[in-house]
Amino acid sequence: MNRPNGEIKFRGHHLICLHFFDGAGYSADFIAHLRGVMERTATDSIHICSGPDDVCIRCPNIKGGRCFYKENADEEIREMDRTALELLHLNDGASVKWQDIGEIIPGIFLKWSAKYCRGCGWLNACERTLLYQKICKKSGYSGQL
Repeated sequence: MNRPNGEIKFRGHHLICLHFFDGAGYSADFIAHLRGVMERTATDSIHICSGPDDVCIRCPNIKGGRCFYKENADEEIREMDRTALELLHLNDGASVKWQDIGEIIPGIFLKWSAKYCRGCGWLNACERTLLYQKICKKSGYSGQL
């Protein structure tokens, strides 16, 4: 979704998780949309929001502004969003640069992964990324959650 002011709208957990995007997604349409959003992170600023964002607008699990991926998904995701913002020292409504968030990710990765990666359906996709492998190697993290 293009905004006149050149901002991308991201919720908390997408600020962390999308650094490990490897091209996987729900459908070809969703992946194409997500690739377009990710391309914009190089130039556009990020507006932090609560609730569904520019990624969620193409998610098949969002209905009426809530996630129905599984039972209690919306509540769990909103908690993830809050935790992500705490770890990143950011607030809802703030504007940030993608690169600045990327510099913080290695320092918070172990806390984030210990709390949220175990059991995540996207973990296999994240593990394939160079960033994930690099952080694990540098931190001595074995990847075993």
